[in-house]
Amino acid sequence: MKLYVGNLSYDVTDEDLKRAFEAHGQVESAVTIKDNYSGKSKGFGFVEMASSDEAKAAMESLNGSDLMGRSLKVNEARPRTDGPRGGGRGPDRRF
Repeated sequence: MKLYVGNLSYDVTDEDLKRAFEAHGQVESAVTIKDNYSGKSKGFGFVEMASSDEAKAAMESLNGSDLMGRSLKVNEARPRTDGPRGGGRGPDRRF
């Protein structure tokens, strides 16, 4: 089961995230999301756990808990939807 972890300190590493969740079960992966250009953390990440029971226990235990001075927000990750990402100027825009 994949979990979304938000409100991370920008100093949290993948290893820090993994250690926080290992207390609740087997962690298959733990990744903090970084900006493509600067390489700095975006303040959120994803943890994938071996079993859904362990993931649910981790979610209940760690949601609202403190990690490096920040109160974590832990939820089940939603599937990514492919669609327009917005923010850019498309080829059809005229000024």
